[in-house]
Amino acid sequence: MTAEPHAVPAAPPADVPDGPDPSTAAPPAGPSTVARAADRALRVLGGVLGVAMALLSGLLELYLAPLRVAGVLIGVAALVAIPANVFLAWWAQRAVGARFAFALPWGAWTLLMFVAAGVRTDEGDQLLAPDNWVGMVLILAGSIAFAAYAYRSILGTVPRG
Repeated sequence: MTAEPHAVPAAPPADVPDGPDPSTAAPPAGPSTVARAADRALRVLGGVLGVAMALLSGLLELYLAPLRVAGVLIGVAALVAIPANVFLAWWAQRAVGARFAFALPWGAWTLLMFVAAGVRTDEGDQLLAPDNWVGMVLILAGSIAFAAYAYRSILGTVPRG
């Protein structure tokens, strides 16, 4: 008996694709009308929630602005504003899915701060008193937090996670 040589399988020709012919395959179906409407509704809801959270965050910061320890202003409101505003900008961008969605909470928060600093009641009361250094630092720090996020977002260096 003679031994048969082991057969080596032949390589497939280079011009034959592995799988179905892409020219005859059906194009992928796009999202349905209901899915598009639900996506749009969720994005709008995300923007509305971003604005609502910005207003609530601003009210919390206004509440913390006159906080004193042993009669001395401690400035915790400005320290709360920085991470809160960065989170709000991130949230709006992720929830809405648009690059410039950070402007929604930024605008709401800034408007609230301007009203708090500029509007007096009939009795002369004001939420952010002009002689309160914490109020001015709060507006500055909160605005810089939004502006820094916006700058990074415009440059495209904000992680999209």
